[in-house]
Amino acid sequence: MYKFREAKRIQQSMLAEIEKKTLIWLAERMPAWVNPDHLTGLGLLGMLGAGVSYIAARWHTYGLLGVIAGLILNWFGDSLDGTLARVRNRPRPRYGFYIDHVVDAFSALFLLVGLSLSGYMDPRIAVGLLIAYFMISIEVYLATYTLGTFQISFYKFSPTELRILLAIGNLYLLYRPVVHFLGSEWRLFDIGGIGGIFGMVGIFLISCLKNGRTLYLREPLTE
Repeated sequence: MYKFREAKRIQQSMLAEIEKKTLIWLAERMPAWVNPDHLTGLGLLGMLGAGVSYIAARWHTYGLLGVIAGLILNWFGDSLDGTLARVRNRPRPRYGFYIDHVVDAFSALFLLVGLSLSGYMDPRIAVGLLIAYFMISIEVYLATYTLGTFQISFYKFSPTELRILLAIGNLYLLYRPVVHFLGSEWRLFDIGGIGGIFGMVGIFLISCLKNGRTLYLREPLTE
């Protein structure tokens, strides 16, 4: 029978310590009838709601507040499910890893499809963000399998910090959806989206080089 070895989690984001304490506090007070699968589903519904709210924001700016509510719900479910399993000493590492990241893929799709239809971002930029996200995801999953380390954060940023930045951006959109940059008017989220694409592609390339070198040195050619 295949012996599964759980990967070491690497979480070094700015809010990692306070988030961990908060999640444990919440998990210890969660009703007994709530299980990790319920929270995973709740997180997915939160991101679906965020995507639908972006579409609604095309006709009414208050949809942007719905996006923030969806992000909060997503954080609650997506971040707490694994903590709840560990606090109750009922972990299912293979099932949890698989389901969580299938759900993450759908969550990213829901969010960026909604954003592409919101009128606040060029659909081509939204597609570029989705592609960049999937590229990083693939690299992370390959590194998890080959190196035994699961990289949750990059350069002090994790999904939690990104949710907060997106929520702040949504609040800013309520008052100033268009900004002046390099002598031209730009949609705020177009600039943010282009920056996000370059940032994620850069992280992807750096990670590929770093992990490729590590694996090359671990498995030298023998004559």
